[in-house]
Amino acid sequence: MKVLIVGGGIGGLTLALMLHARGIRPRIVEAAVEVKPLGVGINVQPSAVAELAMLDLLDRLDATGVRTAEVGYYNKFGQHIWTEPRGVDAGYAVPQFSIHRGRLQMLLFDAVRERLGEAAVAAGVEAVSVEPDAGRVVLRDRRDGGTRIEQADAIVAADGIHSAVRRQFYPDEGLPRYSGRILWRATSYDRPWLTGRTMVMVGHADQKLVAYPITMPDAEGRSLLNWIAELRVPGDTPPKDDWNREVPKSVFAPAFAEWKFPWLDVPKLFDGAERVFEFPMVDRDPLPRWSFGRVTLLGDAAHPMYPIGSNGASQAILDARVLADELEKAAADLAAGAAGGAAAGEAQGQAPAAPIERALKAYEADRLPKTARIVLANRGHGPDHVMQIVEERAPNGFRHVHDVASHDELVAIAAQYKAIVGLEIETVNARMKAWQQARERG
Repeated sequence: MKVLIVGGGIGGLTLALMLHARGIRPRIVEAAVEVKPLGVGINVQPSAVAELAMLDLLDRLDATGVRTAEVGYYNKFGQHIWTEPRGVDAGYAVPQFSIHRGRLQMLLFDAVRERLGEAAVAAGVEAVSVEPDAGRVVLRDRRDGGTRIEQADAIVAADGIHSAVRRQFYPDEGLPRYSGRILWRATSYDRPWLTGRTMVMVGHADQKLVAYPITMPDAEGRSLLNWIAELRVPGDTPPKDDWNREVPKSVFAPAFAEWKFPWLDVPKLFDGAERVFEFPMVDRDPLPRWSFGRVTLLGDAAHPMYPIGSNGASQAILDARVLADELEKAAADLAAGAAGGAAAGEAQGQAPAAPIERALKAYEADRLPKTARIVLANRGHGPDHVMQIVEERAPNGFRHVHDVASHDELVAIAAQYKAIVGLEIETVNARMKAWQQARERG
């Protein structure tokens, strides 16, 4: 089976590794002329880390990122609202990782080249269009502008929020949906706060800071600290050319000038950044379908979502696992059909593409509704809703948080979101246990 993956980001690279582990050899085309470790920090949830652990990547993740111990929620005065453990500290069989996005991508990229060979990734090649029923894609070499047509049994578009393949199927979709909030993202190098492995969320819906270390402390006790400042900035969706642009700190920092807490000096954190990048907080409406003939969408190409609850990369990894499982079944069906002779397949009225198309539809049936729920949940009451509740009920602060919101209410908010995104401890641990038992059996 020949699988062509459009896009060498986290989702596309993970899919390549998972297909290889199942005996299918894919190829990736990546529009960037050179794959570089771009971006800032992200979190990878235990549900996704479990899938990477099954690819024998846990040691590499430990060498690159930080095992997140907890997430703490605070109001705009730095008063503690709620803390809950994360990853192994919460009882999961695997960690949650805070990690530099680019370093995670390069970790996966290196693993692909080691296991599949250097030729498995073609950089500087972008998909222009696809013929879904024929399984053909028109590719353009960005170095010389030349184009060619390539055939594949399955084509997976993992080419991000501005996916050219998605645009072919939904030409009138337009720009992504703007939330009315802008994010400013950067890294600083300093001593981490609290446990040293704590993710913190401070503020409320209209003004928020998210920050966490993405490297373990060095000999001087300093870590690379990822942070995101967020403000409500109403208006229309910014044009695409304005995304990911470098801006001066004066654009947003004055709004946080008084955020100096005993455990974190926010202006000092901002001052430590060399470069700050601006992003509109956007998503897209859930689609009615992802799969067309032998072509399907994955990751941000399928379901871009607000960066709430650490779900972007994690959901792309979960997409990859389900799709790899379904394509493995299709490969087995094709092999059985070949062994039984073409006449047997024709007698059943099945074209050779039928197993592939069934696999893509089965993947879509599993993942589309799950990710659609997360997209919509992130627009409403995500896990940081506890901060907004406290802001609305106690805008001037509080003596004790339980005078504002009960312990049971805070627990219920966290549990509800975990159920939506598939983070129940029992589910994740059962999957890891089943994998370990299968591995022991050989």
